[in-house]
Amino acid sequence: MVYRAIGLMSGSSMDGLDIAFVSFEEIRGIWTFDLRHQKCVPYSQELKKQLAEAATLTPRQFIQLDHDLGVFMGNTVKAFIQEHTLDHQVQLIVNHGHTIFHEPEEEITTQIGSAAAIAAINGINVIDQLRSLDVALGGQGAPLVPMGEQLLFPDYNSFLNLGGIANISFHKKQSDQNAQSDHQVQAFDVTVANQALNYLAMLEGQPYDKDGAIAATGQVNTQLLSSLNKLPYFAAVGPKSLANQYFSNIIRPLLDQAILSTQDKLRTVVEHIASQVAYAAGAAMASSLDTEKKILITGGGAHNTFLVQRISAALAPYGIQTNLPDTQIIDYKEAIIMGLLGLLRWREENTVLSNTGASRPSIGGAVWIGQPY
Repeated sequence: MVYRAIGLMSGSSMDGLDIAFVSFEEIRGIWTFDLRHQKCVPYSQELKKQLAEAATLTPRQFIQLDHDLGVFMGNTVKAFIQEHTLDHQVQLIVNHGHTIFHEPEEEITTQIGSAAAIAAINGINVIDQLRSLDVALGGQGAPLVPMGEQLLFPDYNSFLNLGGIANISFHKKQSDQNAQSDHQVQAFDVTVANQALNYLAMLEGQPYDKDGAIAATGQVNTQLLSSLNKLPYFAAVGPKSLANQYFSNIIRPLLDQAILSTQDKLRTVVEHIASQVAYAAGAAMASSLDTEKKILITGGGAHNTFLVQRISAALAPYGIQTNLPDTQIIDYKEAIIMGLLGLLRWREENTVLSNTGASRPSIGGAVWIGQPY
C-alpha cells in the first residue's frame, strides 16, 4: 500500500509550523517513506505572543485562538499544496497541534489548531488529538514518536530529539522484529532544551545561539548547574513528561535569579542538558547487548554544534556514539512521524505504545472528514 500524507508539527520552541509531504509505502508490515516536500513557516511575533500567553486566556479567547490557529494552519497548508502542485495527491493531513496544557497526572492534555478549520479550508480529511486517548488511559501522552521510530528508522534503537524540550527513547527488540508485543520501549522527556537556550540567546539580541557560539565562550557555574540537576523531576524515573510551562514556571526563575553573564548561563544550561541526556542514556543502555551503541539526534538543537559536542563527550564514557542524519530528517522527523501516526489511525492500528505508562497501547486520533462526498 502506498499513502501520501501531510504531517504538521508545532513544537514548544514556537519557531513555526513544520509541514512535511511524505509518501509512505507498507509491504507486509515493513514501512518505508520518501520525504517529497517540506517547509517551516515561521510564526509572526503576534502569533508567538498569543501562543505563549494562551494558558492565561479566558475560555472565549482560548476558543478563538484555537480557531484562528487552525485557519492559519489550513491556509498555510493550502498554499503549500499550491506551491508544490499537490492538488488531488494529498490523501490525509495529520495535525499534531500546538500544546498548551499538558498535565497527564490530571489526565489533561490540550493541543490547539482547529482540525475542523484545516479540513474545511482544504477539503481533505484531517486527523488530530493524537495524545488524548493515551492520557485518558493513564499514559503521559509523550513522547508520541516511538511507534514511528520503530517502523521508519529500524537501523537505530535509540533516539534523542532536541526541540524546545529534549526527549529520548530506547527500543529493545526481542525475538520477532515486527511484533509490537516483543518491542519494549523506554521513552520520556529529559529536560528543557531550546526553550532555555533560545530564551537566553534573545537576551543577547539573537533569536537562537547559532552553533552554540555564545555558550562556547562561557564557563560552567557549578552552583547553577547543581540547582538545575537537583530539581525533583530529574530524580524521577520514566515514564514522565514535561509541560511547556515547566520552563517558564521552574527553569526560567532559576536562570533569572543567577547573577551571571548570559554566556555563563548558556554554557551551564548546555552542560545541564548534556549531563541529563548522559544520565538517561547511560542507565537505559547499560544492559544493551548491541555491539555498537548509537543514538540518532534530531530536532533544532541538533544544529547546535557545541551542544552536540558536549552531549557526545558526556555519552562517550558509556560507549555511546552520536549520529546526525541529513538536515531534512533533523528538521522534519517529527512531522514525518505525525503523518505516519495519522495513517495508522486511519487503518485503525495502534499509534501509541504503552511505554507512556498507559494501561495498554492505543489507536489515538480524532478524524475530521473534510473531503466532500
